[in-house]
Amino acid sequence: MVTRVHMAYDKAYFDKWYRSRQHRVRTPAQIRRIVAFVVGAAEYVLDRPVRTVLDVGAGEGHWQPILKALRPTLTYVGVEPSTYAVTRFGKRRGLMLGSVERLHELQLHEKHPEGFDLVVCCGVLNYVPTRVLGSALEQLQVHTGGLAWLELFTKYDEIEGDIAMLKPRPPEWYRQRFSQAGLIPCGLHLYAPRDLAAGLTALETGRID
Repeated sequence: MVTRVHMAYDKAYFDKWYRSRQHRVRTPAQIRRIVAFVVGAAEYVLDRPVRTVLDVGAGEGHWQPILKALRPTLTYVGVEPSTYAVTRFGKRRGLMLGSVERLHELQLHEKHPEGFDLVVCCGVLNYVPTRVLGSALEQLQVHTGGLAWLELFTKYDEIEGDIAMLKPRPPEWYRQRFSQAGLIPCGLHLYAPRDLAAGLTALETGRID
């Protein structure tokens, strides 16, 4: 299992953890497979092609060219706290400065009042402070008009990368936070807003009632 490394998000960080063959946590081929899977899952739920994507903690926006290759007409919005990444790739890949903790300040609902078909938060949530994780999940839910891919690992998972600052919790602790935020798990890091999940079958969401 992999998660984003907790350090300064400068060029050296991205060179090491995204491009170095020795240290990178995922290969380009692995990333392409994940993107294709997530797009397919969202389109299964929506029953149409994905048109809008919100990528929170987008890094250098490395999902953007893959998404555009799959769906050339989609609108991509990347949110990233790294000044380096936004300065270098912002215009080319649609990145803006921001973070999952302060997502509400970007007022994305003004241009996307119905939310995004797909919301992505990859390798970021494990580094969100415990006191604001619940509100961060609520903001992700607010912007999810289709499906969300929210990568988060528990204390029982093997995590690659810098884990010195991590204090992962038991699975049930995270399940409670997701439920309180109105996000229903669909498996493999996929979540649907509660109103949309109502249209899915019990076995698709693991619903027991």
